[in-house]
Amino acid sequence: MSGGRPQSLSVNTLYAEYHGWLHGVLRRRLGNGDDAADLAHDAFVRLLTTPRQLDHHGARAYLSRMARGLCVDLWRRREVERAWLETLSNRPLDAAPSAERQTAALQALVAVDAMLKRLPAPVAEAFIQSMVHGKTAKEVAADLGVSDRTVRNYLSRAMLACLRLQSRLGMDSSAASDHGDPI
Repeated sequence: MSGGRPQSLSVNTLYAEYHGWLHGVLRRRLGNGDDAADLAHDAFVRLLTTPRQLDHHGARAYLSRMARGLCVDLWRRREVERAWLETLSNRPLDAAPSAERQTAALQALVAVDAMLKRLPAPVAEAFIQSMVHGKTAKEVAADLGVSDRTVRNYLSRAMLACLRLQSRLGMDSSAASDHGDPI
């Protein structure tokens, strides 16, 4: 080879040369070999579904960044799961939704959390203050130090993101009430 770009590695080569290393990095970060194995697997599945041009020089850096992101996603998902389980534990047993509805609700909560994380911080904050805490646009505007109109724009952006998520998940807005199980 003469002085050109470094040769890109195949996913097979990346897996063979870096899977053990990535698993070790994740195991140290998570303190759990099973979670580390799952996330290392997820990392290489992502490389298969969204190929990258990586050489030996950039492979570790890219895989390290991906590992950090996967860990953050795992921790965030577990935090949502903990909050959901706490909510369920505070309900009377006869009012608890079915196991199927619990799973569907948890998946929806994780998807909403991920959607909120992708929104600009003030948009997500306005949405949470309005929808979760029941604040008016005027109250949210005062909290965020912006105009009422800006808050309405933020809420419109967040609601559009919710509608897109609902469409992507194939959810019908009446689905929650169809089963009679409160969520």
